[in-house]
Amino acid sequence: MAEDDGIRPLPEGAELHQDPAELERIFSEYHRKVFGAAYRVTGNASDAEDVLQTVFLRLLNRKGGRRLSDQPGAYLYRAAVNAAVDLLRARGRASSVPLDEEAAPIADSAHKAPDRQHAGREMRRQLRDAVLELSPQGAEVFTLKYFEGLRNQEIAEILGKSQTSVGVMLFRARNKVRSELEPLFGGV
Repeated sequence: MAEDDGIRPLPEGAELHQDPAELERIFSEYHRKVFGAAYRVTGNASDAEDVLQTVFLRLLNRKGGRRLSDQPGAYLYRAAVNAAVDLLRARGRASSVPLDEEAAPIADSAHKAPDRQHAGREMRRQLRDAVLELSPQGAEVFTLKYFEGLRNQEIAEILGKSQTSVGVMLFRARNKVRSELEPLFGGV
């Protein structure tokens, strides 16, 4: 039984070329996208950096000498979302957030009342926790739609699914998240 490295299989016919120059080029071109996707899922820069490192280390250490498809961005994007969700699930959602991460939003949004800032952070935390209760594929689809802002067609292309199946997965994921959050927000 092969060890699950958290990165989903490459599309059929795709190869990973382990040439260091090629990997460096891919990293230079896509590291911001991978970090951004991971950050939106985890809500924590340190966790996003861990995901970024994990995705590219797994890519480097992958056996088989396969080359990425003509859409490495979609593959790496999906790997980042999956690795971020996996990280949060493995941790059971660690409750500590470094002080410097909290200080920056406060300084940037001094015009917002402290109670609104706290409520916003709490709502994001509860939403992330609700997403972690979804199936892996449900969490991935929900994250791509609502955290990343992708259209159903784009999600279908990334996942290699039909738009109809993406719509069904989103409907189920949205209902599950709504049912998790309703008691917290009084049915709003």
